[in-house]
Amino acid sequence: MKKKTIILTLLAVIFLSGCQSMNQADSQTKEDVFEYEDSLIGDNSAIINIIGQLEHSEEFKEVTLQSKEVPYGMTLTYEGIEQTEIEKEYRETAIYNATFLFVLVENAEWAAFQFDDQEYKLTKEQLSKWYDTDLSGLSNEQEVKDLIQEAMSEESKVEVLF
Repeated sequence: MKKKTIILTLLAVIFLSGCQSMNQADSQTKEDVFEYEDSLIGDNSAIINIIGQLEHSEEFKEVTLQSKEVPYGMTLTYEGIEQTEIEKEYRETAIYNATFLFVLVENAEWAAFQFDDQEYKLTKEQLSKWYDTDLSGLSNEQEVKDLIQEAMSEESKVEVLF
């Protein structure tokens, strides 16, 4: 009986410390998206890690990288996004994710987003003009989020982009 109690106690301690380290890893991952700054289109691991920290990463299905000829870019496919204003959500996701990808992936010039029944393509040049900002000059996650939030606060500005 005493051995069972000791074993159960040890298992509980191991389980709880494992959960704690997972939570720490998750929160650290969310904070370190700029760890992948200056990545290149050919670095599949970095691209996947960046996408895993962006909007709707749970619905992300695949990425196809165009790294054989210039301009370099990528096509991201998402499935199963559920929202009441779905087209608005698709557009906002495309803007948000493309902005981060262009800031972090040095040689990415375009990003296409395929959703269940819609497709959007954005270029780095197009977004830089839209924001009136050189995206390569952004240096931290909060700066990027603030830029996105300010630009997307005007619905008519989002409409002009598409």
